[in-house]
Amino acid sequence: MQKTNFSRITYQLNNLFFGFLSDTWRSKSISLISVLIGYFLFANFLTKFISEGKNELIMVPIIIIFIEIIIRIKPSSSSKFYYLWTLVDKLRIGAVYAIILEAFKLGS
Repeated sequence: MQKTNFSRITYQLNNLFFGFLSDTWRSKSISLISVLIGYFLFANFLTKFISEGKNELIMVPIIIIFIEIIIRIKPSSSSKFYYLWTLVDKLRIGAVYAIILEAFKLGS
C-alpha cells in the first residue's frame, strides 16, 4: 500500500484509538492492574479522610500538586524511566477515577 496522507492519518487514528490492542499481554495486564491498584488505594485513602473530617484543606492541594507533577514530568519514550512513569501514570488514572466516583457517590 502506498504511503499517502490519508493512509498515514488512518494509521495514526487507528494507533491512537486501538493501539492498546497491539501491546503484549504483559503490558496490558500490568496497565490494568496499575489502574485497579490506583483506584483501590485512593478510594480507601479518600474514605479515611472523609470519615475523619480533618486536614481536607491541606490534603486536597497536596493531591492536586502530586497529580500535576506526575503529568508534567513525562520522560521521552526512549528513556529508561518511561516504563516506570507509565505505571505511575496508570496509578494516577485510577486515583482520578476514584475521586470522580466518590464525588458522584456524595452527590456533588
